[in-house]
Amino acid sequence: MKKKRPHFDVPILRAIGAVADHAGCAAYAVGGYVRDRLLGRTGKDIDIVVVGDGTAFAQQLADHLNIANISIFKKFGTAMLRYRGLSIEVVGARRESYRSDSRHPEVSSADLETDLARRDFTINALAVSLNGARYGEVIDPFAGRADLEAGILRTPLDAVRTFSDDPLRILRAIRFAAQLQFEIEPLTFQALGSERERLHIISQERISEELVKMIASRKPSIALRLLSDSGVLDLVLPEVAALKGVEQIASFRHKDVFEHTLKVVDNVAQVSDQLGLRFAALFHDIAKPQTKEFKPGTGWSFHGHEELGARLFPAIGRRLRLPQEMIDYIQKLIRLHLRPIHLAEEGVTDSAIRRLIFLGGADLDDLITLCRADITSGNAGRVARHLANFDIVVKRMQEVEERDRLRAFQPPVRGDEIMSTLGLAPGPMVGTIKKALEEAILDGLIPNEHDAAFAYMLQVKDRLLTGQTE
Repeated sequence: MKKKRPHFDVPILRAIGAVADHAGCAAYAVGGYVRDRLLGRTGKDIDIVVVGDGTAFAQQLADHLNIANISIFKKFGTAMLRYRGLSIEVVGARRESYRSDSRHPEVSSADLETDLARRDFTINALAVSLNGARYGEVIDPFAGRADLEAGILRTPLDAVRTFSDDPLRILRAIRFAAQLQFEIEPLTFQALGSERERLHIISQERISEELVKMIASRKPSIALRLLSDSGVLDLVLPEVAALKGVEQIASFRHKDVFEHTLKVVDNVAQVSDQLGLRFAALFHDIAKPQTKEFKPGTGWSFHGHEELGARLFPAIGRRLRLPQEMIDYIQKLIRLHLRPIHLAEEGVTDSAIRRLIFLGGADLDDLITLCRADITSGNAGRVARHLANFDIVVKRMQEVEERDRLRAFQPPVRGDEIMSTLGLAPGPMVGTIKKALEEAILDGLIPNEHDAAFAYMLQVKDRLLTGQTE
């Protein structure tokens, strides 16, 4: 099927076509760039296939565009150019063959249709001619445009072979389904599940890269549910897979933590693009399976799951190759995610509010966002009541924060002043005194002011220096 479309009247594509005409070779824009243009989206990554020597053409293109430096990868026959904020990858049309122990193919030259057949999905097996009179002609040998219009993901060739050859495509299928909110064609979905064990040959870095894109999508639960339904979740996020299921004793039945987690992640995604906050939502209840306990006459409890979850998460975060700063942030939110909710249920004291503000610090707003997202129920009235109680807590937090200035709390008497005033050398006692001042401020014994804290230090110094208790 070949049709001209108006989506590709783009100056850079015209320039590439002119170079191809001058060089006497056929050049095509392919893959994701074509897909996105047909969807009305713009992208900064352009993939170009030429029938012939891709790296030689890339050098001619660089000369035409006055690009001084290009990156050439001779092993793969590809070249990368950067031009006015665009990333242009050029490759010669090729066929691929795979060994069973690697997703990296052996390649050889081929024609355009053979090249398109090696693509992961029909919606990515589209090409647009950039040459002369054929400029803008869409080449679509696998009905990818029809799938694009129908919102369907399927493979150009046999799905089992496609996923076996390159199992990273399993995760790409789920990621595209989430990003584009497309359906995965049934046979394709069945194949990605049957070939999931092949993911063991994929590096953790590549797996994590796909997972991050899934969690960053508009509705992450689409990807998480597909991961679960296909059995892939057990391989890539086993801790999340362990949240599935409901247990009931007598009339006591706890909620499905996996389903709850999906709602929390989507709730966060509706209000924030912050990736760390979305991951905190995904893992906030991660220790519930280990802490689940049934108490006769009372029901199910998950006592201490927030603290255990905080202790478990750093190992998970390192496995997922998350940055250490993000790991620390997520661990903090997991540890604190019940504090505001408990305050709403148990009543609010200024001391408890101060401690929460102090512990939340710069991440307090994100903690509140997570806590709001964590209020889920099929009973709309119950959700409304919980949110109303929570609003009371937030209002009190704002009042206390405005009065006591605790968000970026630093002890008003610094370490060097403590040492010079009390004649101390650097050591644990300085920290003990700073901690006592901090506790006095959080308990409301003294205001968060230098003079009051200094006077309190002089008042309690003898007791602290001699190690006496109250």
